[in-house]
Amino acid sequence: QVQLVESGGGLVQAGGSLRLSCAASGSIYSIDEMGWYRQAPGLQRELITHITSRGSTYYKDSVKGRFTISMDNAKNTVYLQLNSLNPEDTAVYYCYADINANPYSHQLYWGQGTQVTVSS
Repeated sequence: QVQLVESGGGLVQAGGSLRLSCAASGSIYSIDEMGWYRQAPGLQRELITHITSRGSTYYKDSVKGRFTISMDNAKNTVYLQLNSLNPEDTAVYYCYADINANPYSHQLYWGQGTQVTVSS
């Protein structure tokens, strides 16, 4: 079994910063990709960034230049540095990981979500 545990959310003023972490543990052979979605009230969950095990990254346009994703392969942990936050970034942030329990199969796992609230 695999678990993803997130931490680092909170309340911050506009222009501030937060750092989110998401650690995967359990039966892990390898991790192909980790990333972050977010879901604001009344809106659909949206993909904002991901990183592959080789370090390739993707960012949604609205977070480019403000958010930075990184991954510590040895710790099976992904980080999301959020800078220059604005109220539109308020949402529950969910991490995910595409994990191989063995060389022949993979499965998507999700964290429990962490609230980020940006006040104006």
